[in-house]
Amino acid sequence: MNSIVEAIMTIALAVVGLAIVSVLVSKNAQTSQVIQASASGLANNLGVAESPVTGASISYTTGYPASNTMSYGFGG
Repeated sequence: MNSIVEAIMTIALAVVGLAIVSVLVSKNAQTSQVIQASASGLANNLGVAESPVTGASISYTTGYPASNTMSYGFGG
């Protein structure tokens, strides 16, 4: 049973890896925007996770990092 699960996970990981590579090398990829959005999402998640400990008031931005179209304030 473990070998079947391992085979399925290997195939799934290969598909995800291929998707990542195809996005990075595509002519229409906008790789810098993808990296910026991922980093912004990570920063938002870390800020929200740390806010109960630090007492900081976090403005969680759900839009594109440069647009700030939708933000929700979390008070601490």
